[in-house]
Amino acid sequence: MQVHDVDLRLLRIFVAIVECGGLSAAESRLNIGRSTISSHLSDLEVRLGIKLCKRGRSGFEITESGRVTYQASLELLQQCEAFASTVASSKNELSGRVTIATIGTLVSDPRCGVARVIAALKAKGGNIQFDINVCEAREVETSVANGRSLVGLGVSRHHLRGLDYYPLHNETNYLYCGQGHPLFDCKPAEVNKRLEVAEVITSNYMRDKEVRNDGLNYQNSATAYHDEGIAHLILSGAFIGYLPEHYANYWLDKGLFKSILPEKYSYQIPIMLISTKNNIVSPLANALIEEIKRCHSFG
Repeated sequence: MQVHDVDLRLLRIFVAIVECGGLSAAESRLNIGRSTISSHLSDLEVRLGIKLCKRGRSGFEITESGRVTYQASLELLQQCEAFASTVASSKNELSGRVTIATIGTLVSDPRCGVARVIAALKAKGGNIQFDINVCEAREVETSVANGRSLVGLGVSRHHLRGLDYYPLHNETNYLYCGQGHPLFDCKPAEVNKRLEVAEVITSNYMRDKEVRNDGLNYQNSATAYHDEGIAHLILSGAFIGYLPEHYANYWLDKGLFKSILPEKYSYQIPIMLISTKNNIVSPLANALIEEIKRCHSFG
């Protein structure tokens, strides 16, 4: 089939549906109603002559043809972005969509240069669109690997094949308790004893997974997947948990948090710039990577 502008729009909608896990979940991302999304999906299925997904009372499920179409759509849309960027560069201007996937709470880290990167690129090209997706650590890598994002800012314990990792800076995580927790006002001599019975938040967020060899008793009565969830649990006064220093400082300065034996209970992890080795060469992607490295250079 010949690909027209309307087809590209329908493919973008389909990609959003797949990545959001359904039509209803894609409403906020696409900013259009479910009935309109359903109509666009049906139009695309008619154009392609295949069933892309099953939807109904049993829920949303992508078909095998849908999976193939999803991967092909990612490649096609990536090529379109690269084409527009390359043509713009021939006129000595930057144009296209800057897509960045990032872990949460980096905005509170003064060393994070994303805002400076955006300002610098915006000054270089008025036709640049920005799309920033805040997600879990593993999703950052996946987003770069499948071509949805030009780059990612995150952490990685096990580097994925086909991706490049460039360390930007180290993030220090400390163990905290909240006001009202038995450890908050206890005497120094009692800290170790109270730690033996303290309930520690289990985090599946990869920032601290596999590095917490701290000897604490993880009872699994509280689990969080994001820093904000961990903060809520710590603020309850019932649990203790690890958070990045720059993020916890807000509550620490208000006297609502207290770090627990920071010389003992802390660890550092590198924040990485993640890009793909197999990405189509794009002047905009190259400019983005160069600006990120420049804005995160600290002497």
